[in-house]
Amino acid sequence: MDTDRRENYLRIVRAQIFSTDGHRQKRKLFKDSSSTDLFHRWTQMEQYPEKELTEKIIGCAFDIFNELGYGLPERMYQKAMTYALEKNNLVYSRECYGKIEYDDKVIGKYFLDFLVEGRVAVEFKVRNDIYDVDVAQLLHYLKMKKIKVGLILAITSGGVKIKRLII
Repeated sequence: MDTDRRENYLRIVRAQIFSTDGHRQKRKLFKDSSSTDLFHRWTQMEQYPEKELTEKIIGCAFDIFNELGYGLPERMYQKAMTYALEKNNLVYSRECYGKIEYDDKVIGKYFLDFLVEGRVAVEFKVRNDIYDVDVAQLLHYLKMKKIKVGLILAITSGGVKIKRLII
């Protein structure tokens, strides 16, 4: 496989959704692979940037869900996340401002829910799925702020869905 194609493939693989049944999803993703290829892709996925930090953030989200459950307004989960991040001694910024520019003119603005340790962008959602528009929004923020890793954390009726984005 040529280098560009391989890098593109790895970028796609890294952006897969991992929820509470992440292992099942990984198996499904690799079901048509040879064992050597499977091992190579599996090890690549397990060595992503900011792994320790994202795991701590994801752990906070699961703690919040286990205590609060599903059905509260998004703001309540965000407030709980501030306490969870502080409890885990993680430095964060909340509602980080970003501007949307066209032809060197500001045409709009948006706010990121959290920027943790200055290295991981985090967006919270309270609904049963993560949509393409959510991914596009976070990708835009990552590119504008030159941050490599982002998380979309969706509090759903069945648990927490996670989408990790790496650019």
